[in-house]
Amino acid sequence: MKKAPSKYTSKELDENGNISWTPTESATWKLLYNMQMERLPGQACEAYLNGLKLLNMHEDEIPQIPELTKRLKAITGWSVEPVPCLIPFSKFFNLLANKKFPCATFMRTPEDLTYITEPDMFHEAFGHLPMLTNPHFAAFTERYGKLGLAASPKERIFLARLYWFTAEFGLMKDPESGKWKYYGAGIMSSPGEADNCLSNNSVRKNLNILEAMRTPYRIDIVQPIYFFIEHFKNLENFDEQEILESMKKAIELGLFEPTYEPA
Repeated sequence: MKKAPSKYTSKELDENGNISWTPTESATWKLLYNMQMERLPGQACEAYLNGLKLLNMHEDEIPQIPELTKRLKAITGWSVEPVPCLIPFSKFFNLLANKKFPCATFMRTPEDLTYITEPDMFHEAFGHLPMLTNPHFAAFTERYGKLGLAASPKERIFLARLYWFTAEFGLMKDPESGKWKYYGAGIMSSPGEADNCLSNNSVRKNLNILEAMRTPYRIDIVQPIYFFIEHFKNLENFDEQEILESMKKAIELGLFEPTYEPA
């Protein structure tokens, strides 16, 4: 979300908004798609799996942005906005507030296959977009964007952690069976993260807004801590005043001590 130097170059869109992907990029998509599809049954939440079907993604072709927009808009009114790699907070929040999801227009290299620190096409399309077919999650994301637009630069840094521990690395726990599922895009799009989040190597906590905002993280390692919810209505029903108060309190109290080694 913050602008930073990238080792990747964004692809140009043609006059129809489509991208000409190379055979290597298409092969990377197919490999990642099949690796994740082996893991998802029984591990990914049903809302995500349903969204994947609704968007008609498959292994043989990287989806084009205009087609994704057409399908997503018909379901929840969202569209897909091509962007050059990482973007500033201001643009990120503005897009979400207007029901537009930013989509990077490059594909990771085989060297970054199992974990990438920058959001690529696979992360955006395969990881994020299926969840935006869920009306509760889509409503939460739009409200989050509007809150971010109204926040100060310092507040946005703490607000970003709420997104990190929900939309990027969120887990679900079935209240009846106690079974864990994941819904975060960073898990959906990363084989390494998917293997880690349900293992004994990770700590799983019930989502508390203030605690999530005070929890530090690194983008270049698999996550040591995950927060879980029981229903997507939990996200949609977050009280905006509670989020604002938690954000101010998190700034006052500062971050917890990290549970990982410094970079």
